Amino acid sequence: MSFASVIGKIFGSKSERDFKAVKPTLDKILALYPEIDALSDDELRARSAALRERLREVEKPFEDRIAEIKLQLDQDIPVAEKEKLAGESDKLVKEEDEAIEKALDGILPEAFAIIKSTARRFKENETITVTATQFDRDLSVNHDFVDIEGDKAVYRNHWVAGGNEITWDMVHYDVQLIGGIALHQGKIAEMATGEGKTLVATLPVFLNALAGKGVHMVTVNDYLSKRDSEWMGPLYMFHGLSVDCIDKHQPNSDPRRKAYECDITFGTNNEFGFDYLRDNMAISQEDLVQRKHHFAIVDEVDSVLIDDARTPLIISGPITRNEADEAQFMEFRPYVERLYQTQRTLVNQVLNEAKKKIAEGDEAEGGKLLLRAHKGLPKYQPLIKFLSEPGMKVLLQKAENYYMQDNEKEMHVVTDPLYFVINEQLHSVDMTDKGHEVLASGVGDENFFVLPDVGSRMAEIEHNGLPLAEKQQKKDELMAEFSTKSERVHTVIQLLKAYTMFEKDVDYVIMEGKIKIVDESTGRIMEGRRWSDGLHQAVEAKENVKVEGATQTFATITLQNYFRMYHKLAGMTGTAETEAGEFWSIYKLDVMVIPTNRPVIRDDQDDLIYKTKKAKYAAVIDRIVDLSNAGRPVLVGTTDVETSELLSRMLRMRGIRHNVLNAKEHAREAEIVAQAGQTSAVTIATNMAGRGGASCGRGARISPRRWYPPGPDVPPWSVPPRGR
Repeated sequence: MSFASVIGKIFGSKSERDFKAVKPTLDKILALYPEIDALSDDELRARSAALRERLREVEKPFEDRIAEIKLQLDQDIPVAEKEKLAGESDKLVKEEDEAIEKALDGILPEAFAIIKSTARRFKENETITVTATQFDRDLSVNHDFVDIEGDKAVYRNHWVAGGNEITWDMVHYDVQLIGGIALHQGKIAEMATGEGKTLVATLPVFLNALAGKGVHMVTVNDYLSKRDSEWMGPLYMFHGLSVDCIDKHQPNSDPRRKAYECDITFGTNNEFGFDYLRDNMAISQEDLVQRKHHFAIVDEVDSVLIDDARTPLIISGPITRNEADEAQFMEFRPYVERLYQTQRTLVNQVLNEAKKKIAEGDEAEGGKLLLRAHKGLPKYQPLIKFLSEPGMKVLLQKAENYYMQDNEKEMHVVTDPLYFVINEQLHSVDMTDKGHEVLASGVGDENFFVLPDVGSRMAEIEHNGLPLAEKQQKKDELMAEFSTKSERVHTVIQLLKAYTMFEKDVDYVIMEGKIKIVDESTGRIMEGRRWSDGLHQAVEAKENVKVEGATQTFATITLQNYFRMYHKLAGMTGTAETEAGEFWSIYKLDVMVIPTNRPVIRDDQDDLIYKTKKAKYAAVIDRIVDLSNAGRPVLVGTTDVETSELLSRMLRMRGIRHNVLNAKEHAREAEIVAQAGQTSAVTIATNMAGRGGASCGRGARISPRRWYPPGPDVPPWSVPPRGR
């Protein structure tokens, strides 16, 4: 028996220990629920109002003193005194947060019982009639699920959410109460797909919103943020809590500011981050929209806090328009395209030679040639295919380690025959002498792309005995030449990046004659976003569309740094346990695995391996046809737009009706998702994360993410991860 097994038998597994820790709280909720559920509708709302008042009493002494400090800081007092008062204010904020958390822990059983009883009442009653408050009257103006009849407010149990009419039909299970406790405690709740994470969130959101400090419900896309705010909102509004979604309003607008002032604010992770950046660029207090970052629950937390955590959010703006600079991209495009094709031909020859050497048993030479091909075009499909064969990546890594030692002293042996060298990790392209020669021959000027040696030329001008005015003129001409050639080189490098590192229908799509960026993690079009530093113009030139003006970066932050600003952070997903170490080391977030309400009946079948893409896609189509004919809804997941459209063409040839949901069809998302669970429905979708994984109900999911080459073994790096 292993040491881990012995420890497990003595102390229990982590899941068992976590359950034991929350069970007393769960027992309190269940014991209190009958009493709460027996209350009348008006009495139930009075209990939640009483809880809000209790929290106001906890906050009042802190808020009063902080308000006094603000008034003092506005006065003309010494700087030392201001620093002292500011320090006291920061300390009071922390102490108030601690006091609120302690009070929330005390009222948790009652608050959870209240929201569960509310859900039960909405499920079992078509209408709920209560004494109308001013909040109810204001609510009825813009929401059709509540009507005012005299002094009564009538709440209906059906409303529109995400573009679809829904009737409330959910009541929290015990395991969902456990998930709610975990989220309130600032943990990550891992819950299997279909276990109702959206409903679970209503518990901690309601509890923490009672404090009036603002709760942010963060989702991965605007469809979910709008849908969830409309779907769950009536439960909160029934108890007088204000709800809004920032994605419904324009940035820097008064409605968006009011959305942040609500008790509960829904929104996408990117929009929360961008609003923070806009606030940091504001020039007056009135322009700010966000308030204190108090508590946030992040849906699909592994996608947001791990996969996208280091991706920077960038606000950029136009720089002074220079039509000559923009024209350079189209002017130099033919020369760069020729250079790219020349390198592509060379890489193909090098790869064939590498295969020959490896087959002959000369792994040292074969590895060197593989590395040369990889440095030349790392995204060359025949190279990627060959590297997926058993042992080839290991051979490449071995060669790379050899030539990178001693500060890459011998790397020139690998790269000298190339025309340009690509570093995927640094996202950089460096021209070689051979590359410069090809470009120079194209324009007919060997010095056209060669930067002048400014230092030596300046020294030469300084010592040539010319008059002062002529010296200055020579220096100005030299700097002008350097600036012109620098811009040429920069344009060429960005064009090379566009040709070698960015793929159409993977990294971007062409719509309405414009290049639109595709988010690599969600598969969605990033409207209004442009790559900076001339890269977007280079891609536009590559695809022969109109080259727009360049932009410059004004403000930037990573999602990792943004979410670490919250006083309390929690998250939920179906796959978090595998990243538990990262969550703890970066965010100090613990992962708690929540058991399923019923035994799992989902059938996760083994991966099937095919020799060719053609065989794989043919098998996928055959399987789709069989499942659809059996009346089962089918969801087919792909990694890019190109594959989704290929499968769509194959299905059309077989006469199978289907929907395609990718970056080009994102406007129809609500409609397509609504149909995905219908009998025999077939939906092909790119990786647009967090659409609501249970949309296919008891349907089948097929994931043709990649194909495997022939061989006796499948290398571990080629096995697609489960559960994403």
